[in-house]
Amino acid sequence: MINALNRNIPDAALGYGKHGVYNGAFEYRGCEKRVIVNSRTVLPKEKKLLNSLDEAIQLSGLKSGMTISFHHHLRNGDETMKKVLRAIEKKGIGDLTIAATALFDCHTFLEDYIRSGVVKNIQANYMSGGIAQRISCGLLDSPVIMRTHGGRDRAVESGDLHVDVAFIAAPAADEYGNLNAVDGPSAFGSFGYAYSDARYADCSIAITDNLMPYPLTYVSIDQTLIDYVVVVDKIGNQEGIVSGTTKMTRDPIGRKIAKLTAEVIKNSEYFKDGFSFQTGAGGVSLATAEYTHRYMLDKEVKGSFGLGGITKPMVDMLRDGCFDVLLDTQCFDLDAIESLKTNRRHREISCSTYSNMHTKGSVVNLLDIAVLGATEIDLDFNVNVTTGSDGTIIGGSGGHADAAAGSKMCIVVANLFRGRFPTVVNEVTTINTPGETVDVLVTECGIAVNPRRDDIIQCLRKTDLPLKTIAELKDIANKTCGIPEPLKTTDKIAAVVEYRDGTLLDVINCVE
Repeated sequence: MINALNRNIPDAALGYGKHGVYNGAFEYRGCEKRVIVNSRTVLPKEKKLLNSLDEAIQLSGLKSGMTISFHHHLRNGDETMKKVLRAIEKKGIGDLTIAATALFDCHTFLEDYIRSGVVKNIQANYMSGGIAQRISCGLLDSPVIMRTHGGRDRAVESGDLHVDVAFIAAPAADEYGNLNAVDGPSAFGSFGYAYSDARYADCSIAITDNLMPYPLTYVSIDQTLIDYVVVVDKIGNQEGIVSGTTKMTRDPIGRKIAKLTAEVIKNSEYFKDGFSFQTGAGGVSLATAEYTHRYMLDKEVKGSFGLGGITKPMVDMLRDGCFDVLLDTQCFDLDAIESLKTNRRHREISCSTYSNMHTKGSVVNLLDIAVLGATEIDLDFNVNVTTGSDGTIIGGSGGHADAAAGSKMCIVVANLFRGRFPTVVNEVTTINTPGETVDVLVTECGIAVNPRRDDIIQCLRKTDLPLKTIAELKDIANKTCGIPEPLKTTDKIAAVVEYRDGTLLDVINCVE
């Protein structure tokens, strides 16, 4: 079946889409009902604090063929998943579906559990590192289902993704299941991705390395949502939160792109008191926030809120009064964690509140400007941040498609070419963000505005910014690095890509 972006969705992939194929960013509004939450009665003398993971798994009722979930706030420092799967394997449980918000290189060990039959399927919003490479080469028999961050919460809350047992890594917990992520040696800040799992899973198990006296003074997830609490030696390494992709660029080309992006923002109609702002966590996006910060101080412009995964540049903007509040689904560095803990104007929100389109209004709907990255962008402004130049999975949408769809002006920042590969292409390898929701592309060689946005074009023509068409940028890239050979892939599907509304956007074939 051909979807609205002219992508062929094979029959083998159609069975993974409960809402048909993509027909436009705002065509499928949905009228989904939230699932009925299973509950149980905890009597006065019953205890939630257990002696081991083994006991918690036993009491959870976990059986072969079920779905278990994990969240990724510790990113490449996560150690909880390995502990849980080791305990599950000892109990002889198999054929499980892992519903993770994201997977990183630290999760490469999953290959062993897939080969041994403990894990059968995976669903995730983002994948990178060794496990993503293995899946790209056909490790799994069935495709991974990849969603946006808001799309995952939509799926959990609607029942499209039913979680039997949620394993929630908690930097701080009390014996009755109150949790936060700002205290303890493994603090990661906002609990944004775990809220829906805690609320809608049949059983929610908190795993902590920092048991604190009841009651916690700061509570993110409260005791009414947690079935059991288990103490382990360590849930993860806080240093793994910050990776190479979440460090501000010092590269001159990257800084040039960031400066041009900030100029686009400054000269747009949206740069005024009360505007709202989100940047991605990529190096150029972080530098863009730094330049925008300076312009806001110089022009005495004060915004309403900063949004998304929060980083030090956004914390600095809050501190200097550039924004009234930060709304945080994930902390990307230690400065953001400390800010969330100490500043009342820095608030954590659930991922559903952030970007689930099938609610009565997510925050991205009120977003003025979003600055996001790209691996590839095509002549129709469709964006790929999921697969690399060799066709292997290197990431995923995360909040990319959510923020693009909600914002009034979505700016994509990217080097025009990386090595010998152009960023602007005829057709991207994988679509994760439809071009109808992308407004501006900023590269070191020029700025292209989506022809749909004549208002932005007219605004920027009043400046001396280097405006070009996206076709002109593609020609520059091709003259520099040539036209790459077509990718060679197999007929086997490694992953299906859902849009934020649950419709099928694209498929990712295994590489040869």
